[in-house]
Amino acid sequence: MHETTRGTDRGNAVGDSAGTTTDATVGSSRPTRWRVVDIVVASVIGVATGLVFLFWNNVGYAWFSAADALTPGLGGIAVGIWLIGGVLGGLIIRKPGAALYVELLAAIVSALIGNQWGIETIYSGLAQGLGAELVFLATGYRRFGVVTAMLAGAAAGLGAWTLELFTSGNLQKSAEFLFLYLGTVVVSGAILAGLLGWLVVRALAATGALNRFAAGRDVTGRV
Repeated sequence: MHETTRGTDRGNAVGDSAGTTTDATVGSSRPTRWRVVDIVVASVIGVATGLVFLFWNNVGYAWFSAADALTPGLGGIAVGIWLIGGVLGGLIIRKPGAALYVELLAAIVSALIGNQWGIETIYSGLAQGLGAELVFLATGYRRFGVVTAMLAGAAAGLGAWTLELFTSGNLQKSAEFLFLYLGTVVVSGAILAGLLGWLVVRALAATGALNRFAAGRDVTGRV
């Protein structure tokens, strides 16, 4: 990560007839080097998300367990909140590595403060953050609308599902379980991480908190 004092993030919104952003693009000259403010804000987001994880480790896991007891594999519907860090990082910072950094940092915070999974939380953060990061990479770090956000959340879910084939022994389970769990994790990621993360970023931007970022100017510029 490096500091740069030149260049301005720029984003263009593509909206529907009601003025709602469906996706956003930025010019090909958009800087990709990290500024000090990027590092600071990404770190704050990561820590804050880690604290959210601490809450979800209890509430979300209870939901996961209840749904999985009803139908094995259905518990994946509760996973999405654990995937939101990568979406927030990618949407706000809009630089290579941001999604991975925020999700991984959030996982580290959750593991250090204490949860029921210990160091495996960090492995999960790495896999989930990488899944989200790959979606932003695929767009060339130029698209940051709701579609990209939901795809990033879904990809983070796919990363979690893939890791758990080995860390949770899911590779030994039935094909029915694996397909149901994959479907619910991906849907949960798209909605609870992707759509919700996109709405959170828009809400933050509306307050002016993100004015130093293209994510903030995308929203305030249309008000």
